[in-house]
Amino acid sequence: MNATSPIRAMQRTLIRRLWLTRLLIVAAALLLWEIAARWWIDPMFLSPPSRVLLSLDSVFETDGVPAALRITFWELAIAFAISVAIGLVVGLAVGLSRFSQRSFMPIILLLYGTPQVTILPLFILYFGIGPASKIAFGVSHGMFPIIVTVVAGVQGIKPILTVAARSMGASRWQMFRWVIFPHMVPSFFAGMRLGMTAVLLGVLLAELYVSAAGIGHFTQMFTQEFDPTKLLGLISVLAAMAIVLNEIVRRAEVHFARWRME
Repeated sequence: MNATSPIRAMQRTLIRRLWLTRLLIVAAALLLWEIAARWWIDPMFLSPPSRVLLSLDSVFETDGVPAALRITFWELAIAFAISVAIGLVVGLAVGLSRFSQRSFMPIILLLYGTPQVTILPLFILYFGIGPASKIAFGVSHGMFPIIVTVVAGVQGIKPILTVAARSMGASRWQMFRWVIFPHMVPSFFAGMRLGMTAVLLGVLLAELYVSAAGIGHFTQMFTQEFDPTKLLGLISVLAAMAIVLNEIVRRAEVHFARWRME
C-alpha cells in the first residue's frame, strides 16, 4: 500500500469539508440578504437575490448589454495577460539583482501606492476614449501586485539552490525552469489573483468615466435609473466572470505546483 494514500485521503476529506463550509457560508449570506431585502430594506435600494436571479433575462435583453459584456471581457483578458507578462519580467529583473532591487523597488512601491484614478485623464489623453485606454488603465492597476509578489518570491529562494545549480553547469533557462520558477510559484500566482482583481477594478473605473459601451457604462446607467435589480444582476455577471478567471488561475497553480503536493 502506498504510504501517501492516507495523506491524500485526508486531503480530499479536508477539501470536501472546505467546499461544504464555503457553500454553507454563501447560502447563509444569500438567505440573510433575501430576508433583509424583503422585510427591512426599501426595494428601491436593494433587491432580494431571488428577484435578481429572475431579472438576468431582462439584463441580457437590454440593448447593448451582451456586446458590452464581450467588450469588457476582452478588455479584462488582454489587460490581465499584459499585466502578467510585465509583472513577471520586471519582477524577475528586479528580484534577481540586488542592485536593481535597491534602485528600482522604492520607485515601484511609490508608483504602486499612487492612487491610479488621479491619473486617469492622462490615460485618456494618451490612449483616447476607446478600448486602449481601458486596457492600459487596467494594466496600470494589475502589474504592480504581480511585480511585488514575484520579487518577494524570488527573494525567498534559498541561495544554496542557485549555487548548486550553477555548480552543476545549469544554463540561465535551466536555472529559471527548474529552480527559480518552481519555488516562486505560490507568490507568483498569489500576485496573479491580486492582479486580476486590480485589473477588473481598473477596467471598470475607466469604463465608468469614459465609455458608452462597456459594463461600467451600464452600471452607471442602472444606478441613475434607480434600478437595483438590473444593477445587482449585472454585478452578479461580473462576479461570475471574475470567478471563472480566478478558477483558471487556481487550476494553473495546481498544475505548476503539483510537485509540492507529492
